[in-house]
Amino acid sequence: MCFCFKKPAAQKQRLATYAAGVGAGPAMAPEKVYPLAHGAKLVLKTGDITTESVDAIVNAANERMLGGGGVDGAIHRAAGPQLVRACAEVKEVEPGVRCPTGEARITRGFQLPAKHVIHTVGPIYENDRVSAPLLASAYRSSVQLAQENGLVSMSFPGISTGVFGYPFDKAAQVAVSTVDEAVAAAGEGGSVKEVRFVIFNRPLYDEFVTAAEKLLAGKAASAAVTAAQPAVEEKKEDSAVDAKRESAAPPAVEEKKEDSAADAKGESAEQKKGVEEGTEAIDESVAEEKDEL
Repeated sequence: MCFCFKKPAAQKQRLATYAAGVGAGPAMAPEKVYPLAHGAKLVLKTGDITTESVDAIVNAANERMLGGGGVDGAIHRAAGPQLVRACAEVKEVEPGVRCPTGEARITRGFQLPAKHVIHTVGPIYENDRVSAPLLASAYRSSVQLAQENGLVSMSFPGISTGVFGYPFDKAAQVAVSTVDEAVAAAGEGGSVKEVRFVIFNRPLYDEFVTAAEKLLAGKAASAAVTAAQPAVEEKKEDSAVDAKRESAAPPAVEEKKEDSAADAKGESAEQKKGVEEGTEAIDESVAEEKDEL
């Protein structure tokens, strides 16, 4: 008797898409960059993760850490036999398990352009309630391990999106949001400043772009508005200062009026004095004429 489990039609379609993408090689698509917290950035690109020249590439491994299919097998082949030997030296936490699902381990990169390989294990997709926390933990653990080792740049594949059957759209949303949160949680002193998602096929890449546009592009616009607010407030303060200066201007006008009044009063006094002096001169002249007569 054969106890075979039939895969749902949707999962069969996802696996067919994945297999077609692998068979066709990396699909070319434009590289996109999005801002993360503390000056870091997220890069979306298509390509072969084994060619990435970064501090670490992330391997979508299994719990045994001894190689497998898909991305795992490709990384082991590119790194050479030293990688599997290094993985075999990782202590088992229980028989046959070196890296439990949702956790991460680090080794050297050996023959890879990347200096290190961070091995993490994503979940086999069951449902969102069970699988999403485990997938988020895989991404979070990888970023934290990179931070602990002072790494600056790292490249992820789409964890669990191959034979583990995680729906592309949901996997992309978990990936982007978790990396964003993990980088932010590290604070200003966090070493990781560039996180790349190197996607092998176009359908998955498109889902990552959709997730990033929704989660990060909106956040960037919000940050721009927030950054503009101090300038607006400063302009308001400047306007208030100008208004205050203008309201302080009338005393100067009053002072000018007082000066004008004083000048006018002075002129009036001088005119009066001149009139009086002129009158006295006339009186003296009349008196002299009388004396002559």
